[in-house]
Amino acid sequence: MGTLARACEAFGSYLALSPGCADPFGPKALRASTGSVFRVPLGDFSPDGAVALVARGAPPLAELDPSLSRFVLGSERDGLPEDVVSACAASATIPLAGPAESLNVAMAGTIALYDWRRSRG
Repeated sequence: MGTLARACEAFGSYLALSPGCADPFGPKALRASTGSVFRVPLGDFSPDGAVALVARGAPPLAELDPSLSRFVLGSERDGLPEDVVSACAASATIPLAGPAESLNVAMAGTIALYDWRRSRG
């Protein structure tokens, strides 16, 4: 959570947390955020108009319409629930070249934010 807060600050984004997600103010998250959690705006979670990041079975992130600027990430173990994926405007995956099965949430979120920022010039 803390690393993702740092990425949000670096790329000028905000963080929206769903019920039951990791605590952004827990000791490990605070340490990893290096204070970003206090500077990044917190928003209300909603999958409406967002992109569901999934491990596989969706178009590559780079092919998305750049106007879709919100990303929904699930837990590292279970991913996103199907009802959340269905409620999102689109789904995307980050293609992996190596044998790794997936990326952790902070890495995936950082790559998505970087790709979105890059696509907007």
